[in-house]
Amino acid sequence: MNARPSTLPPRPADPGGNDAAGEHRALDWNIAIGTAIRLMKPGPDVPRQEAEHAVRSLRRFSVEAESHVREITGMGRDLPIAEGDVVDRPDWVRGAAHGLAELTDAALSTADSQNPGGSDLLGGFSARSAGVQAGVVLAYLGGKVLGQFDPFGRSRTEGQQGRLLLVAPNIVAAQRALGVPGDDFRMWVCLHESTHRLQFNAVPWLREHFAGSLGTLLAEMEGATGELISRLPTALREARAVRSRSESSPGVLGIIELLQTPAQRAALDRIIAISTLLEGHADHVMDAVGPQVVPSVVAIRQRFTERRKGGGLLDRLLRGLLGVDAKIRQYAQGAAFTRHVVDAVGMAGFNAVWTSPDHLPTRSEIGNPDDWLRRVHG
Repeated sequence: MNARPSTLPPRPADPGGNDAAGEHRALDWNIAIGTAIRLMKPGPDVPRQEAEHAVRSLRRFSVEAESHVREITGMGRDLPIAEGDVVDRPDWVRGAAHGLAELTDAALSTADSQNPGGSDLLGGFSARSAGVQAGVVLAYLGGKVLGQFDPFGRSRTEGQQGRLLLVAPNIVAAQRALGVPGDDFRMWVCLHESTHRLQFNAVPWLREHFAGSLGTLLAEMEGATGELISRLPTALREARAVRSRSESSPGVLGIIELLQTPAQRAALDRIIAISTLLEGHADHVMDAVGPQVVPSVVAIRQRFTERRKGGGLLDRLLRGLLGVDAKIRQYAQGAAFTRHVVDAVGMAGFNAVWTSPDHLPTRSEIGNPDDWLRRVHG
């Protein structure tokens, strides 16, 4: 299924594939895009009439959904609402690569300012080989991602920043697999992604804070390749010990944390806390609209949650390697935090998280929301 792809403005690149905007870039995004598109599977075979209806409804719901989100959250009521970009899989890859390039440029600029002297983040990898590896990841995710808000993308609407991408073939494929009403599912997806768009547009400092936090993490990791390798045997022993005490593996994220220094782990904790809050808040909102907006919302949530657990052996292995399972846990943890706080102090009280970076929950507080309530609300 091919949606009418929106045009992605080209990024200036030199002949070697590195952006003119950042000579320190260690990853060739042009190679990543080309690799992903070559490896990616085609979308589902959808009759033309059904495809056209899906595209039209996604565009309409991307506007309607944000209106519902604003009513629920009380955020951004005076901001303009932009129509989302309905894309196919290759155009999602282009958009995702563009957004990641912008994010990493901003983060690396922060890292360079905190740790002058250059980056050793990719060690001996060339920009080309790193691009190929990124392309493999994008190819896998390109068949899974339903939608994405890119806070660093170029909006076509004045007063809005960022770009909302809705991947039509993946949404149709997921809706068919779940056996739920098409319009209900499309609205449900738009609610989640519109919440992300509102988070970044209604909270002026969030975009820069997120990039800056990532930059701090990169600065802490620069020049640490040798140290990471030297700690690997100990980390693997600790990971096996964790596995022996529980039924679940610590996964790649768990191993990375075992490899890190305390300063690196603190920087990663801040990134994980922000991401968990954003995802959990969006998951809470998409379910809070209720059956008045999405009549089959309860069935969709139940079936979608079960589907997240599924997949064959190879799919589960890839999900673990790419950190997808860790992201799925973020949805649940962040939604539980949001629900607990809203139940305790209402949505207006929850919105204190957006007043300043100091009011964002820590990673520990995500798991213990009463600690955040005591700190922020007394």
